[in-house]
Amino acid sequence: MKIFYSPAHQDHNPPFEIFDGGEKVANFEVPQRAERILTALEGTGWAEISAPADFGLEPIRAIHDADYLRFLETAFEEWLGQEGEGDADYTKVELLPATFPPAGWRRRPESLLGRAGYYMMDLSAPIVAGTYPAALAAANCALSAAQAVAGGSPAAFALCRPPGHHAGRENCGGYCYINNAAVAANWLSPPVTAGPGSHGRAALLDVDYHAANGTQDIFYERGDVLTISIHADPAHEYPYFCGYADETGAGTGAGRHRNLPLPIGSDDAAYLAALEEALRLIRQFAPAYLVVSIGMDIYEADPLGKFRVTRRGIREIGSRIAGLGLPSVIVMEGGYNNEALGENVVAMLEPFASQGQEISRP
Repeated sequence: MKIFYSPAHQDHNPPFEIFDGGEKVANFEVPQRAERILTALEGTGWAEISAPADFGLEPIRAIHDADYLRFLETAFEEWLGQEGEGDADYTKVELLPATFPPAGWRRRPESLLGRAGYYMMDLSAPIVAGTYPAALAAANCALSAAQAVAGGSPAAFALCRPPGHHAGRENCGGYCYINNAAVAANWLSPPVTAGPGSHGRAALLDVDYHAANGTQDIFYERGDVLTISIHADPAHEYPYFCGYADETGAGTGAGRHRNLPLPIGSDDAAYLAALEEALRLIRQFAPAYLVVSIGMDIYEADPLGKFRVTRRGIREIGSRIAGLGLPSVIVMEGGYNNEALGENVVAMLEPFASQGQEISRP
């Protein structure tokens, strides 16, 4: 199975985030996550690990606002160049805003901190010097996986870090800066599907613990990409303001988005029941390609999740998705139990890998 990984992610290493209630804590989304996954994959015997190709900015600009991308590229250097009061070791370590626009206030300010509040959804997506290069590399991993699948591979895995599914058209948040899965899905199924470079329409299934609000934002009014997110009920979990069952798309995208929120404490059986509904919708849509955003924060021992999904359940989720028989691009999202993360990802991917060869299971 083709795996795409870039060490550029290591330079995105924010030292802290502002957690629920305003507590300053060590960042949960750390380089160790990707390294644990890489190590586990290297031990499988079926993972073919490669560096991603460079696709340039065009496929990313097709998804994200150009001014937002310029902000990601220049914000930290601009921040370092500004004079300010306070302890420089604290104020210049990473960029986070202090002010966010209320609903309906969408005027874009000129000041850096004003733009930070405009483009950043929360306080869990700090920007440091290596953030933009790492985000570009993650997007290229997803695009490389899409290219491999379009070229005939039954499945490919993009070991993306930072993750992407909370990044909307013009915002970052929830550790996410560029929506890697959305970039890959759009590359496979651009809006004018008969145009040059079109491969066939895609479905995008998100199985992270948290709602794929960024993916929903990007495709909500498009009818050519089916998007489905299975996640914890946003009435009680991040991202709170998006991910409800009655949000089903608009305009030409009406009926093309589905949220399947689950109660806190949902176990293997509850999750798999929701997954069966998602798979039914995908079969009905009959896409040429499937993009799967996987988040191992559904795992029962994840520090940022409250489901009770076991590793056996994770393997079964992978098996049922692979059972669709669709060419599949699998994109890494969340998962913060670093001790278990690598083996959980292997458990999810094994059924896809076995489509091409027999593999031994523990």
